[in-house]
Amino acid sequence: MQNNFLEYEKKWQKIWEQEQTFETKESATKPKYFILDMFPYPTALGLHVGHVEGYVATDILARYKRAKGFSVLQTMGFDAFGLPTEQFAIQNNVQPEEITKVSINNFKAQLNRLGKAIDWQKSISTHDPEFYHWTQWIFKKLYEHDLAELKDIEVNFCPELGTVLANDEITVKNGLMVSERGNFPVYKKTLKQWVLKITKYADRLIKDLDLVDWPEEIKEAQRNWIGKSEGTLIDFEVLDTNEKITCFTTRIDTIYGLSYLVLAPEHPLALKIATKEEKRAVENYIKLASQKSDLDRETQHEKTGVFTGAYAKCPISGRIIPVWVADYVFFKYATGAVMAVPAHDERDFEFANKFGLDILKIIDVPENQLPYTKDGVHVNSPLIDGQNIEQAKKTLNQHLKKIKAGSTTVNYRLRDWVFSRQRYWGEPFPLYFDEQKNVHLVEDKDLPLVLPKLKEIRPSGTGDGPLANCPEWVRFEKDGKIYSYDTNTMPQVAGSSWYYIAYILKTAAGVVPLNSKEAKKLLDSWLPVDFYVGGKEHTTGHLLYARFWHKFLYDLGLVSQPEPFQKLFNQGMILMNGQKMSKSRGNVVNPDEIFETHGADALRLYVMFMGPLQMDKDWSTTMLDGAKRFLDRVWRMHEFIAPAHNEGLDFVLNQTILKVEQGYEIISFNTAISQMMIFVNEVYKQQAISPDQFRTFLKLLNPICPHITEEMNLQFLNSNAQLVEENFPEVDHSKLENSTFELIFQVRKLY
Repeated sequence: MQNNFLEYEKKWQKIWEQEQTFETKESATKPKYFILDMFPYPTALGLHVGHVEGYVATDILARYKRAKGFSVLQTMGFDAFGLPTEQFAIQNNVQPEEITKVSINNFKAQLNRLGKAIDWQKSISTHDPEFYHWTQWIFKKLYEHDLAELKDIEVNFCPELGTVLANDEITVKNGLMVSERGNFPVYKKTLKQWVLKITKYADRLIKDLDLVDWPEEIKEAQRNWIGKSEGTLIDFEVLDTNEKITCFTTRIDTIYGLSYLVLAPEHPLALKIATKEEKRAVENYIKLASQKSDLDRETQHEKTGVFTGAYAKCPISGRIIPVWVADYVFFKYATGAVMAVPAHDERDFEFANKFGLDILKIIDVPENQLPYTKDGVHVNSPLIDGQNIEQAKKTLNQHLKKIKAGSTTVNYRLRDWVFSRQRYWGEPFPLYFDEQKNVHLVEDKDLPLVLPKLKEIRPSGTGDGPLANCPEWVRFEKDGKIYSYDTNTMPQVAGSSWYYIAYILKTAAGVVPLNSKEAKKLLDSWLPVDFYVGGKEHTTGHLLYARFWHKFLYDLGLVSQPEPFQKLFNQGMILMNGQKMSKSRGNVVNPDEIFETHGADALRLYVMFMGPLQMDKDWSTTMLDGAKRFLDRVWRMHEFIAPAHNEGLDFVLNQTILKVEQGYEIISFNTAISQMMIFVNEVYKQQAISPDQFRTFLKLLNPICPHITEEMNLQFLNSNAQLVEENFPEVDHSKLENSTFELIFQVRKLY
């Protein structure tokens, strides 16, 4: 009998759908397990095998946990709002909603073909008013608790796209910022935008990383991004002006080594204090810096800068020092002004050498060790000679306080979250302005504020969002007064900051109100997320924002856990000839084609066998062929079914149960597969396996290859009991006693 995967895979997918096999079932007796894939963006082109890897991994774990007696929640939603869909719609003269619907249907079809055990009843999409009703409600609460503010702030602005762009929506070309979509020029610009005060949660965002089981490199990246530092604010008088430059430093002890001040190009004093002779050069430099990305400015090999012509006076040493503008300093970090000590800072040392500025040693070390950044005894520093760093800091901070020229403070690298986008395809802000520009919140009973359908969704050309193209929606009369809605919309990441909560609240009847007692009960039952899988690229974006929103909801008493995601797992990428798969590169592998030629089970098996889930791996069609041949070999095992128990298989079978369970527990699916291959080889060697032994093996393989195992259980064992409803096999340790075996490493070759 042939392995006709095309027939039985579709059959079992239909059965699971009709019987709602994967419906989430709460249980008072079973422990819960909430498994989450990072929120996918539904593109019109659908999935490629790079996406499949993470989805298969979570599905294996979900199926395994069910078999181990857990009540499992696994669903899938869609991060549907955002710039890509909007731009696609503009370019193709279609409505974003239409594209989104087609894309979601395509995604669902592909995930079903993959055999992913999804509870579709709990699926949500960010563009659904039923969902963004509560996104708007959360924003209202943020505003009411002084965590949302409308203010002038520097942003990345793309004139061609007519919108603010986040850092991850920007690339660098020839040293200048361009949009990821379209490669259009991007500039730094000051605009009035909504910001969320994530900085108020900075300490908790650092501290509570100790509560979660995340990769240490991700934790450290978040700590560094938040960037808590204790230091000193110190004021420098600018000569021949009434201006003061305030600098933040963590090394006030180096003040006697100060040789120049540096302003960020965006600093308001950069042009204001520039002399007549230097003003044009400063203007040109500021313009050039506005086209560079933050990353490029931080990592550029050669330091650049321009002298303002101005000088300032050090309040401690009395030294007169020049004031420069340089793009290695950022206005959004601390005060946007730095006291430069070249002898004891690497960046300052490089800058001073290039521009011929003084290098003043104040730590007692040989000249050839400069720049020296470690502790040591201070010299050439009248107030602190002979002191180490900590002693010197204490002495100088006391002195600054006495002369009223400075103070100690805590600074964070983290900036408040720019939350406005000049886009159509996003959540409307639940507020409106009166003619005096005062803010009024939409009442809860009037939520959601529904996004209007527009024929013209291009940028307005006025700096406003595309909603300005719909004056009949923007302007309205109430109680004889004229009001207007905000023409900006929320960023795409708004929905992804709380979507996992919406999964829990979604029922057949709709979304349970977030502020209800029923919601609290459901959230207490399922949170936190037990296992979250996704890429490292979301470390300082989505993962940070979701933690912020969750903590805010925790403060409101709506959730009982301080952190949303207990365990985080970062999967690697599947590469093609060493390169990331990308539609633009034309190097993607479409799973739809593989479903037809090899089957979903072969694809699932291969992407898990490629190597450790957390590592990058290169795609191989030859190895995919090998996965299919192995499953064909598994299929033919039915020829060896014999009524009598085969004691000769007992040891290797129990060894396999043990190692497969270990592999599933530690997310080492490749080693689990290797052990099952060893078992299959042994069956072929002995050519005898009892029905019970056969069924035990099918249970072990089922989480990875659910279709073929269910079909074999039905056809060759005549069992109507689906494996997906069965418990995971238990090891009979007596069969392993007085036996020795070597730890088998992964079989590197498929059949």
